[in-house]
Amino acid sequence: MSGTKREIILGVGGGIAAYKACELLRRLQDLDFAITVVPTPSSLNFVGRATWEALSGRSVNAQVWEQVEKVNHVSLADKAEAIIIAPTTADLIARLVQGRADDLLTNVVTASSKVKFLVPAMHPDMWLNATTQTNVQTLKERGFKIMNPATGRLTGEDSGVGRFPETEDIISNFLEHIGSKQDLLGIRVLISAGGTREPIDPVRYIGNRSSGKQGQALAIAARNRGAVVTMILANSNLTDIPGVHTLRVETAQEMHTTLKNYFSQCDVLIMSAAVSDARPAEVAQEKIKKNNLNTIDLLPNEDILKDLSAHARDSQVIVGFAAETSHLEELGLAKLKSKSLDLIYVNDVSNGAVFASDVSSGLLIDADGKSTRIDETSKAKVATYILDKVLSRLGYANG
Repeated sequence: MSGTKREIILGVGGGIAAYKACELLRRLQDLDFAITVVPTPSSLNFVGRATWEALSGRSVNAQVWEQVEKVNHVSLADKAEAIIIAPTTADLIARLVQGRADDLLTNVVTASSKVKFLVPAMHPDMWLNATTQTNVQTLKERGFKIMNPATGRLTGEDSGVGRFPETEDIISNFLEHIGSKQDLLGIRVLISAGGTREPIDPVRYIGNRSSGKQGQALAIAARNRGAVVTMILANSNLTDIPGVHTLRVETAQEMHTTLKNYFSQCDVLIMSAAVSDARPAEVAQEKIKKNNLNTIDLLPNEDILKDLSAHARDSQVIVGFAAETSHLEELGLAKLKSKSLDLIYVNDVSNGAVFASDVSSGLLIDADGKSTRIDETSKAKVATYILDKVLSRLGYANG
């Protein structure tokens, strides 16, 4: 799923709250972030390297002098879209203010121009210390986002401001800061994905090249924005997505039946699946021998999208997909109108593009006939563009 994951760095400072960052790591993974952990050397006294490697599934370095050939301080800074440091100690805050680069984490921060999100955790006297407060203000002025620590029980009998915030609060603040607001919270999204197959005999089938990656990207993006997501997935090797209710089907008829079972409950339908237009009139129970495989009589499959949109409520938003090799706007607009859609994304599949790829390009056309060209980009970004339009249409349909 490399084409749908967003890369971030989880820096870990040398405070007792380092153990709580393990839970933060897992919850960020549930949101499908790919995470490289960069602990400070002192933090390894609290949580060891083996723990971080086991949880992240990636090698973990704390010093610039490890794996020098990879130039990690530069390559990690380039790859990640954001750096979150949790916990951030008073010492680490002071070193960042000074521009120090004396371990791998401070080197990465210095080399990065991306979002930097700090989660301070320390004793109340250290947090309220005038020097710490001045340092915090300096980092804010330099563009760092610094979350206020929570108030409560700390190490031993101490209590006060400086406690590591709850994981849910950290994630909510982090997502908002990087532009992943929960703007679809509670919206029920139904997505079809993958490619249907119509059996000819126990061995052969009529199918297509759809991998389900675009549907997967849509499901992840919708879930991350707070939606309740159900995905009907046809013939895909993709694994189930945490937090997404996934149902697997094979044929167009199975997909149609399953979608109808869920359609009345959804607010948004996104039909990204490639559905077979026809099926064999008869399915052989035994393998057809090569010499007898001369002709196959076909029957048309019912148009799933047209049937569902015909029974849609005014408040429901329906999004279609079309794979074309030419005349994208003309053909896409015709399909949008014939099936009474709110939006349609027309893939440009010329020269074998899009299918099974992590990237896509095409046109996004709305019900007013306005088209937006999407140059080749990740399917994750295409999903974001589509959901932004969906959100706008939901506001219009329910306004």
